[in-house]
Amino acid sequence: MNQFRRFLFQISLLVGLLAASNSSLGQIKLPAVIGSNMVLQQQSNVPIWGWANKNQKIQLSASWSNESFEVKANKLGKWMITIPTPEAGGPYSLTISADKKIVLSNVMIGEVWLCSGQSNMEMPFKGFNNQPVYGSNDYIAAGNNSSIRLFNMKNAFAEFPQEDCKGAWAVSSPEGVANFSAVAYSFAKYLQDKLGVPIGVINSTWGGTRVEAWMNKETLSEFGADMTVLGTDKMKFQSPTVLYNAMINPIIPFGIKGAIWYQGESNSNQPKGYTDLFAAMIKSWRGLWNQGDFPFYYVQICPMQNYGKTEGKNTAEIREAQLQTMKYVPNTGMVSTLDIGHQWMIHPPEKITIGKRLAYWALAKDYGFKGIQYGGPVYKSMEIEENKAYLKFDNAPLGLSNMGKELNDFLIAGEDKVFYPAKALIVLRKGLVVWSDEVKNPVAVRYGWSNWVVGSLFDTAGNPASSFRTDDWEK
Repeated sequence: MNQFRRFLFQISLLVGLLAASNSSLGQIKLPAVIGSNMVLQQQSNVPIWGWANKNQKIQLSASWSNESFEVKANKLGKWMITIPTPEAGGPYSLTISADKKIVLSNVMIGEVWLCSGQSNMEMPFKGFNNQPVYGSNDYIAAGNNSSIRLFNMKNAFAEFPQEDCKGAWAVSSPEGVANFSAVAYSFAKYLQDKLGVPIGVINSTWGGTRVEAWMNKETLSEFGADMTVLGTDKMKFQSPTVLYNAMINPIIPFGIKGAIWYQGESNSNQPKGYTDLFAAMIKSWRGLWNQGDFPFYYVQICPMQNYGKTEGKNTAEIREAQLQTMKYVPNTGMVSTLDIGHQWMIHPPEKITIGKRLAYWALAKDYGFKGIQYGGPVYKSMEIEENKAYLKFDNAPLGLSNMGKELNDFLIAGEDKVFYPAKALIVLRKGLVVWSDEVKNPVAVRYGWSNWVVGSLFDTAGNPASSFRTDDWEK
């Protein structure tokens, strides 16, 4: 059955290519991601591509330049032109000509970001049923903003890589904001406010999906992934490679500044190996875009009590795997959400806060804003003095803070590996001291190591530390 489906796919592809090559109409077709109202990445060489007759000459001109460009479509009718863009501004127009002409209007030059992941990134400002986004009405009411452009991709999955998708660029409006990713729009709005340039966001998300669905077949094959469901009636949107095929491949190589990502809940049952999978996905996307190690900022999954319904499940382990990714993959950054989870909902309502925390990374690392703290404290080292553990942290330039909260959710253990609730105190020049009267000779400390926790450890700007542990014990 699988081979028969592949045969039909190949036949239909061949028929389509022959029809295109034999057409005498000279029509030009553009991918959905290239259209009126789009934002092109400023001060870069951006690809513009599409389809026409085989060997047909394509001409392109842009209203910001006196230069014109020409290319010939290949034997399959595909063509691509790379054009330089100026500093941020607009609106501009693009004219693409063969026997017929396409004019793209209201095009802006600015900063372009891809957002992807599962339902916490997909969640729109209007929320889900009985699940709100705090502050949504204010953002929706202020949604008319010609400097923010939104590309909302339709959900789709496919057995093979697709060349196009369904979606269209739109100028930000109240209705558009209500139906767009709350995290991504909050991120874009904060950047637009601070940078004063047009921002374009491409939303490619689908709830309930594993990281494997967003990876291409070549990358996944290195992990021995089971792909036997592809091309069968058992293939679903969570299947390996199918979202990469339908929702990532069609927008490559559209020029972007970077990507933001929020996913991990669907992989939380199998934390071992997630770091390697996630790192491989990032590396493969970067290779396919051929833009170098573009910025990739992501959100650590939130604590939630309901995870406890699964016996033996501790989502601190997937949070640890996400934290490790930042250490191993260059030009990445993680937002901790340890302080803003919801005890009973997998979709916490503090999406605006998450969007801003992602923007802190971009402003500090990519846009030259000095003095912004981002990411939160990251455990570095531990020293034992008598019955106390002294912990030091990276990425906390002005030290630690409890932000007025009681320091909670610390555990400490001796060589017997039995953990006890611990007290903690922030000590000037010594970092964090942790102890328990039950443990005379401590060897390990854990923080936030459970499904539900409300973070109490921050940098001095209010960015929370991730849950962490100093040990690598199995339990």
